Amino acid sequence: MPVEYKKQGNVAIITMNRPEARNAINGEMASTMEAAIDQMEADPEVWVGILTAVGKAFCAGADLKEISAGNGAALSTKKGGFAGIARRERTKPLIAAITGSALAGGTEIALSCDMIVCADDTNFGLPEVKRSLVAGAGGLFRLPRAIGRAVALEAILTGDPLPSQRAYELGMVNKVVPEADVMKEAEALAARITANAPLAVSASRAVAMDATSKSDDELWKDSGKAFASIVGTEDFKEGPKAFIEKRAPVWKGR
Repeated sequence: MPVEYKKQGNVAIITMNRPEARNAINGEMASTMEAAIDQMEADPEVWVGILTAVGKAFCAGADLKEISAGNGAALSTKKGGFAGIARRERTKPLIAAITGSALAGGTEIALSCDMIVCADDTNFGLPEVKRSLVAGAGGLFRLPRAIGRAVALEAILTGDPLPSQRAYELGMVNKVVPEADVMKEAEALAARITANAPLAVSASRAVAMDATSKSDDELWKDSGKAFASIVGTEDFKEGPKAFIEKRAPVWKGR
């Protein structure tokens, strides 16, 4: 399978596995990516996902051979958009664990995730203008949101790469580590999240994701609704009880 799925405790590991093509996206990858995210979202025992890849590149973007053959439409799915992920709505956090380059659509896939852990030699970038193309999978508006308009415009209009350390300094990346440590650090980040109540994590994420697109009045209302949504759940009772009893909470996700 070009996109593989496995469950590791409360974490789903989604792996792009088309290294011979630098994990460039074709129709089969897009459809299996969407299926993997469907599986993650549907499993109540999965609270966080990690998206990673096999090979020397995280993802080289769209498979230009497919586009040249007139199969460009197959690179997107109805639910997820490009690669089955770029426009996908989720309720669970997704961490990108990146080794190798993540250019063009690879950057756009990374920006589709909630957090990024990458190798110290990883490069991001949207080089489409160098080939008279336009980045069409969210990068043109997600990158400015992630690193600021001026620096994003420089990257977008020159097409030059954005090194991992610079991406970290600008707030796009959570952690930069040696290549051998990327998955370990992504799993450690996932473990820090899964130590918390999953319903509260999901409700908190939903409000935070809208922080730049909604007004304060709307976000106050959303925050209130998020709090109300977990009142009465088993986990809502477990949190204070565990604190009083001086023990680690045992979350049920209900």
